[in-house]
Order: sequence, then C-alpha cells, then structure tokens
Amino acid sequence: MNRFSSNMRKPVSLTFTVMTVLFCVCLIVANLMEIKVVPLCGVTLTAGMIVFPISYIINDCLVEVYGFDKARFVIWLGFAMNLLVSILLQIGLLLPGIEGWEGQAAMETVFGAVPRILAASFAAFLAGSMVNAWVMSRMKRRAEERGRGSFSLRAIVSTLWGEGVDSLVFFPIAFAGVVDASTLVGLMVSQALLKTAYEVAVLPLTRIVVRRLKTIEAVTPAA
Repeated sequence: MNRFSSNMRKPVSLTFTVMTVLFCVCLIVANLMEIKVVPLCGVTLTAGMIVFPISYIINDCLVEVYGFDKARFVIWLGFAMNLLVSILLQIGLLLPGIEGWEGQAAMETVFGAVPRILAASFAAFLAGSMVNAWVMSRMKRRAEERGRGSFSLRAIVSTLWGEGVDSLVFFPIAFAGVVDASTLVGLMVSQALLKTAYEVAVLPLTRIVVRRLKTIEAVTPAA
C-alpha cells in the first residue's frame, strides 16, 4: 500500500470535511462566475476573481495542517465535482422546456459557455493548485529541516507560483479569440498579481484559521 492510500484510509475529521466542502463550493461558484469580465479600478478582471482566491487560501491551510497527500486528494475531488456540475448543466440545457418557457436562451448564454470555461479551469486548476500545494509542501519541509520558517512566506510564495501557472493556462484556453491579445495578457498578469495580493490582505485571518485548525487537530504549531 503506498503512502497516499495509507494516509487517506485514516479517519477523516469534521474540520477536514468542512474545509473540503468549502474548497469544492468556492471552486464551482468561481467557475460559474468566471464567464463575466468586469472592470475594476482600470483593470480588467473576471467575476470569479472574488471567490477563486479563497480556494487557494483553503489549499494552503490543508497543506500546512494535513499535508500534501490530503491536499492533493481535495484538489482531485474539486476537479471531479466541477466535472459533475458541467455534465449536469449540459443535461439541464438539453431537457425540453414546457410551452411558454422563455429562459432557454438566457440559460444557453450563461451556461452554454461553461464547457469551455470549465475545460480551461480544469487544466488551470489542476496545474495551479498542484504547483501551489507542492511549493507550499517543499517550503514547509525545508523549514522543518532547518528548524525555522514562516507560514506567511510559504503562503505568499506558493500562491504567487500557483496563481501564475493558473493564469498562464486558464486565459489562453478560456478567452483566446474572445478578447484581443492585449486584454488577454492584461487579464493574465493582473489576475495573478491581484489574487496574490488578495491572499496577502487576508493573511492575518489565514494564520488564525491555521492556528485554530492545528489546535483542533493537535498538530504542532508552525513557525
């Protein structure tokens, strides 16, 4: 039995379950909102920007408290739930409406683009989240070996790497041919930087959550 299978056979705590559910919900909602492009203080962003960084914050907490193996499991679970949502939405679009139903066009406008957005999101999410979790895990391991380290630094650096990879993968797949090249590049750069800034802004809250989780799970506090 490999280490991953062994770890996942251990009893799962209520807090881990809650974090997993929050991760999946935030990811699904962010992907549904991602179709809308909005201006904010002179910068072009997608509406999913409001929600998606929360999944990275949860990812950091999972790696820090529960380890890379369980974080990887949650990432794959999020991927599966997104796929399920995509399939169910397409089934809903294909179902015939009753006579007088006038919402089909609106549904197709909003949800019809979901397969492309979700395909881009699937690839970007897996790449970005795995990179985020891997960088976080590696930095934590090195900090433990040296007997010192900072969770805040791990969270910021891992998010910058993860969001950078996410943007490089997501936007060309999701919006190539839909928006012009300059807007596309602007979206990639601005979202990676702003999502990282988002994490920095809420870092005090993230540290509190991590400390609380470690207390609940009886894990030795991080440096």
